[in-house]
Amino acid sequence: MEPMKPMEPMKPMEPMKPMKAEKPWWPGDLGSPSSSGSQNETRYAYFDDAHRLVVDRDGEVTTYDTGSHRIQGFGQQQSGDSAMRFQTESGTVDLSTLKTVG
Repeated sequence: MEPMKPMEPMKPMEPMKPMKAEKPWWPGDLGSPSSSGSQNETRYAYFDDAHRLVVDRDGEVTTYDTGSHRIQGFGQQQSGDSAMRFQTESGTVDLSTLKTVG
């Protein structure tokens, strides 16, 4: 029986390639959102300083003017009308009450 041969040294790992930043799905002129999220097939991005809310439902992106509302939380009904609502300092507001922009 032959003796075991020594193992070859391990090669160093290749450095990872930097990850590419994902392009935003909202209009670029709005910058970075104050808050963003998604639920089911709906994504939202809220831009407090610009008073804008951008919603992507099944690939259709719509921008809304939030006016004097300062959004503090989002919710979407799971069944029925699937209306999107958000919480403000003055209570719950339905997305359908906001004006669309552009």
